[in-house]
Amino acid sequence: MTLIACDTTENSNNSDQQVSDTTITPEVEAVRGVWLTNVASEVLDSKENIKEAVALCDKLGFNTIFVVTWNRAHTIYPSRVLERVTGKKISDRFQGRDPLAEVIEAAKKYDIKVFAWFEFGFASSYDDPTGGPLIKAKPHWASLDKNGMITSKNKFQWMNAFHPEVQDFITDLIVETVENYDIDGIQGDDRLPALPSNGGYSEYTVELYKSEHNGNKPPSNEKDYEWVKWRSNKLNIFLKNLVDELKIKDPELIISMAPSIYPWSEENYLQDWPTWLNMGVVDLIIPQVYRYDFKSYKKEMDNILEKQLGQFDNKGFYPGVLLQVNEFNPDQQFLDSMINYNRKKNVNGEVFFFYEGIKKYKEYFKSKYGEPVDFPEYNKIK
Repeated sequence: MTLIACDTTENSNNSDQQVSDTTITPEVEAVRGVWLTNVASEVLDSKENIKEAVALCDKLGFNTIFVVTWNRAHTIYPSRVLERVTGKKISDRFQGRDPLAEVIEAAKKYDIKVFAWFEFGFASSYDDPTGGPLIKAKPHWASLDKNGMITSKNKFQWMNAFHPEVQDFITDLIVETVENYDIDGIQGDDRLPALPSNGGYSEYTVELYKSEHNGNKPPSNEKDYEWVKWRSNKLNIFLKNLVDELKIKDPELIISMAPSIYPWSEENYLQDWPTWLNMGVVDLIIPQVYRYDFKSYKKEMDNILEKQLGQFDNKGFYPGVLLQVNEFNPDQQFLDSMINYNRKKNVNGEVFFFYEGIKKYKEYFKSKYGEPVDFPEYNKIK
């Protein structure tokens, strides 16, 4: 997810899975989280800014921060893995500092959990037709569309998510943070694991497909059902292997994923996240239920709860809620309706995109998150 390309496409769901009748037990602390970015925000620009932001999160009742760790081919921490590929170990903006360590240090004071959020995932660049420094250093890492061009969608350019070297690079990047930082978890989103469905036509991927299909080439129709499924399953396998390796490093590490709405997520980005839940590789699922009216929000929440979670424990599901993007902020009535509906459905928390938005609702979040609140208006929601 990102401020520069927020996808709010509304979709229906055809899955026949039914959610189990599970409620959240009182002793489990619900996730009340916020994404902390380096886009349209100055929080990460100084240690003092970080301290102030974390203190505000605590004051307003937030208990989890998902801090951007990887985007635009840069990290916010000194990375040897990245340096080996591009020659740069950290974003120029953060030279001489380690904002990831600073966020963790500040959060520990308040017992706030910190997740390393790998925002760009397999995306190599934004609005750069060359693919940026990663593709410049490793041209064979590029994902290609059927016209032989670097895979691009919504101005993002992509690495080949099926190439073993690319998978190893992303895995090593994530393992590096787990080994070197006292983080509570890691998070992928609509770009990890993911690839736009117009990708997958590089020589490596075509040959891999042919080796499993009696020499036949992939369909030219990028949204051919079987072609989509073949590619999404490869990403499922990648995620399982990644999680297996991470759990060896830290068995207590929390694996969080924040994909787009399903089935749009699989049709467009090869993200079959209900299968991730069935595979048991995800601890938290935080779909981006980014909607601009309550009717649309309720529809997607019902789809998720009734058709997509399967036997996944309801207490591991929290919707991603759009709080600010460009000039948009939900009015308080809309915000209230979303949170109230979550509680009505025994969903006791949510994650907001993004931090700058919570500053506009300080008193509201203090009342909602600061202490238990009864919601008599539940019965009025239709």
